Amino acid sequence: MTNTNEFLKNHQEQLSLYTMAITRAHGAHHPEVFEVKKHYEQLAATLAENDSADLRPIFEELRQITKNYEVPADVCPTFAAVYQLLAQADYLQQN
Repeated sequence: MTNTNEFLKNHQEQLSLYTMAITRAHGAHHPEVFEVKKHYEQLAATLAENDSADLRPIFEELRQITKNYEVPADVCPTFAAVYQLLAQADYLQQN
């Protein structure tokens, strides 16, 4: 089973692209996506500095910002994919 760090590294390119895209497409109606992008970038930077860093505080904030990764009804599949990928990474770090 892959761990959180491996999962995030394997999906880094996709998440970087997708978090940028959803800020452009949905930022006006879902301003929380700017915080999601910022926290994802913090995750990536933290892992780049230290593979064994404690990511729990960042994921705790992401859960609050996203209402436990609840996908709004009026968003595109890319938005949903970001929340689903982050939720998977969060799940991995909890188990």
